[in-house]
Amino acid sequence: MCERQEASVGHPCPLVIDPTGRDIHGEAARIRERGSVTLVELPDGVRAWAVSSPELLKRLLTDPRVSKDPRRHWPQWINGEISPEWPLFTWVAVQNMFTAYGGEHKRLRALVSKAFTARRSMALRPRVEEIATALLERVEKAGRHGQVVDLREEFCYPLPIQVISELFGLPDEQGAELRAVVDGVFHTSATPEEVTDIYVRFYAAMGQLVALKRRSPGDDLTSALIAARDDGDTGLSEQELLDTLVLMVSAGHETTVNLIDNAIHLLLTHPDQLAHLRSGRVSWEDVVEEALRVEAPVASLPLRYAVEDLVMSEFGGPDGVVIGKGEAILAAYAAAGRHPGKYGEDADRFDVARTDKEHLAFGHGVHFCLGAPLGRLEARIALQALFDRFPGLRLAVSQDELEPVDSFISNGHRSLPVRLS
Repeated sequence: MCERQEASVGHPCPLVIDPTGRDIHGEAARIRERGSVTLVELPDGVRAWAVSSPELLKRLLTDPRVSKDPRRHWPQWINGEISPEWPLFTWVAVQNMFTAYGGEHKRLRALVSKAFTARRSMALRPRVEEIATALLERVEKAGRHGQVVDLREEFCYPLPIQVISELFGLPDEQGAELRAVVDGVFHTSATPEEVTDIYVRFYAAMGQLVALKRRSPGDDLTSALIAARDDGDTGLSEQELLDTLVLMVSAGHETTVNLIDNAIHLLLTHPDQLAHLRSGRVSWEDVVEEALRVEAPVASLPLRYAVEDLVMSEFGGPDGVVIGKGEAILAAYAAAGRHPGKYGEDADRFDVARTDKEHLAFGHGVHFCLGAPLGRLEARIALQALFDRFPGLRLAVSQDELEPVDSFISNGHRSLPVRLS
């Protein structure tokens, strides 16, 4: 049926993406097998072109004929076909630099960049080290007498969320709610009721934060963004302010949680690679970059849109494939990170001494992640502190018992049970 229906428009049958994310890398391999760009089906039958070739993806991410603004360039959004109950609704509905295009993106990113600078991130090193040390004290107490400790719960998660909370001046009492709503945004198989509930709760939390900081501004990024909001005609609108906070707070910790989680898992399951590190052959930077390549914290990122017909052969892609004007594009980062055309036949292998560890885990081009320096810093500090303190660290369960988070966007584990020695 699919083949007959699609023959008239020249599209192949789409690969149906598993919204639960149960097999991120198996699915990534299937995407690559269908070519460097292939049609996929997202939740609720929404279709997009998944791009898995690193070089093709880089070209598309930097081409001005590719937009992130659904309000201008995605007919399904413009025509009202995308429901607020769609599991990916928040990813396309927000009005911030993540979904902006052209001059609007430049304006919004410039405003946010004033507050979220690499220098400000690097100045956080002493505080990140303090947080890591305090968390490892708790981990040690929890793991005494051979007790199993869930490192994702006790270390990988609280470190980035505490850093981002302090950076944005979030009150401690909002911590639990923040975690719940961010998890909900990444939950790509959520029910319609869960989707709408999370959307309402997230904006309520950000609204409370803005109201607090308007009453009592401080030396934090929320106060800086409020100042940008009031910066004449070029400032953030109220909706842009809230949506920017949604973006920075959610992306600011979920990806780093996954990075730390995946790097720990990789080292514990590849003792030969951990030995390279301990011998001084490689650095913690090598570990972080290879972990980002082989286990992209964001497996697939929605969505971009073709501003006009894009002939893939003109981008170095396959002959005969055209992404039509207004069609959606999915950046398949997990598939790109293990592409044998770039990394060789051992692309799936975690190799900290690999010469080419270039990756797209933080994106590319004008939408490159502003938080990349902070994420890398947190991961290096966290990993070194953990493995220095617990040299006998080991998994408490077999690899087969580890379960992925319920998402095809977020790539991490639900839990990471370990014994400290």
